[in-house]
Amino acid sequence: MEMAASARTVEEIFKDYSARRTAILRALTLDVDQFYGLCDPEKENLCLYGHPNESWEVALPAEEVPPELPEPALGINFARDGMNRKDWLSLVAVHSDSWLISVAFYLAARLNRNERKRLYIMINDLPTVFEEVTERKPVKDKPSIESGSKSQGSTKRSSDGQLKSSPKTDGVDDEDDEDEHGETLCGSCGGNYNADEFWIGCDVCERWFHGKCVKITPAKAESIKQYKCPSCSTKSGRQ
Repeated sequence: MEMAASARTVEEIFKDYSARRTAILRALTLDVDQFYGLCDPEKENLCLYGHPNESWEVALPAEEVPPELPEPALGINFARDGMNRKDWLSLVAVHSDSWLISVAFYLAARLNRNERKRLYIMINDLPTVFEEVTERKPVKDKPSIESGSKSQGSTKRSSDGQLKSSPKTDGVDDEDDEDEHGETLCGSCGGNYNADEFWIGCDVCERWFHGKCVKITPAKAESIKQYKCPSCSTKSGRQ
């Protein structure tokens, strides 16, 4: 848990969260048969741990009180044989999501309000473990006709590189639009939206990125029919 102890910036905590999430997902998907076998109901209270090195472990809870980090759900093995396998894995996934969030915000205790908000948005941009295990697609926010939502349609960039929005009729609407986009964070660096910079939106995951972070210029964007961010491109390549 050395990395966890030193994780203090938003980026470091998100990296820790992502690694633990990857480990949990591996246990509940790729290594599910091994994980299922380790959760013997005849054994003592067992927990599923995801570690910062992306490895997972089924083990007894920490002995020290209070523990170094929040503990995952205790006794996941007891319900294994009393439930449908798929339902049991879904239950473990839900508890794992809660644990991942609790560890992240335990490490975020010293962050300020804006940093915690940025961390949550970065975490929330990823599908939950439950969604991945049950193969449920995240429910997307419905775009508002009046707001020119950043998730509206596939055409997400204008010739000058600005976020597209509906025409405004007065100054109040302009301020509202500015506030809306002001909460947009770059999916790569986590930086705030700035109207003076070129941004591009991924047509798959619908996250926004600084053009410079994903090496896309306004001119290059004009020739792209459907933009996929590096993360979504990697996933497509694996499939």
